Amino acid sequence: MRKIQWASLILAGAALFTLQAHADTPPGTTTVGGVSYLDLTDLNQDTNGTTTNNQGYGVDVKRFYLVVDHTFDDVWSANLTTDFNYLTTDKETQLFVKKAFVQAKVNKMAIFRLGSADMPWIPFDEGVYGYRFVENTLIDRLHFGNSADWGVHFLGQSDGNVANYAVSVVNGGGYKNPTRTKGMDWEGRIAFMPVDGLVIAVGGYTGDLGANTQTTPSINTATRLDALVAYKTSAFAVGGEYFHADNFGSSYITTTTTNSASGYSIWGNVTIADNGTALFARYDNADPSKDLDPSQKDKYYNFGISFPTASKNITWAFVYKHEDLADNTTDTTTKEIGVWAQVKF
Repeated sequence: MRKIQWASLILAGAALFTLQAHADTPPGTTTVGGVSYLDLTDLNQDTNGTTTNNQGYGVDVKRFYLVVDHTFDDVWSANLTTDFNYLTTDKETQLFVKKAFVQAKVNKMAIFRLGSADMPWIPFDEGVYGYRFVENTLIDRLHFGNSADWGVHFLGQSDGNVANYAVSVVNGGGYKNPTRTKGMDWEGRIAFMPVDGLVIAVGGYTGDLGANTQTTPSINTATRLDALVAYKTSAFAVGGEYFHADNFGSSYITTTTTNSASGYSIWGNVTIADNGTALFARYDNADPSKDLDPSQKDKYYNFGISFPTASKNITWAFVYKHEDLADNTTDTTTKEIGVWAQVKF
């Protein structure tokens, strides 16, 4: 009931804001753009010293977003973002809608979106990190959150962008699963930039992950707490984040089984040439199953060098990645080396 009240309050607030707004500009234009993450790598994986089938050379299109934006006037706009990917491990292509929303921008402190749109934490985290095309951020990589979901979204920023916020009330199943459930989930974030370059952010999530239905009612609630601190300049950047999650999985929502997880990520980069060439590195350490398998640890790191083109629309990176997922009985090590690219248009 409380989640329904949250949604009702947000809808009512959006209606009030939009009634107060006045749009006098004529219909605007439609823009089409895109972002693609590609790689050509050599991957090797072994479990308990035995080589698995998940290895060899290959090309991946991790993501290819086609973005269509239309501005109706100075308040109303709409967005459609499709997502295509191909992973050599999946051996099939996929095409789906990631974002599809209508937006009312009353002012920069009050922006309202209805539909599938960015969630408060992961896209913000990606923007601070800056190397999403090389690797997903911590909770996205470990599947403890969604980057977009279907629901009602509020966001805004203060004058001078000293602070910004985002709040979403969503279905909970992620953008690939827009089905209805008996309740709605909540995620929020607030970030502060007290001095130039410094970013401090906290966030949280609570809900049923789209698993609370009439035939399988929820028994537990999924929660997650997030924190991030980073300092970025034109010459270098350094940052870190931490998360703690409880019952983040549909199997925990509808059964008496409970579980928790936590982890941290630290990263940095330094510019070594006037053209933007940079050295970068990252280290993640997580406990993915603290209750059911306390011995399980996930340790991941990468390092490399990135080369933006003169137009800044294409960035190349030569990278080495290493992940070790191990517990008392199983130890899986994955190593990958190659070239990654980000293409924007």
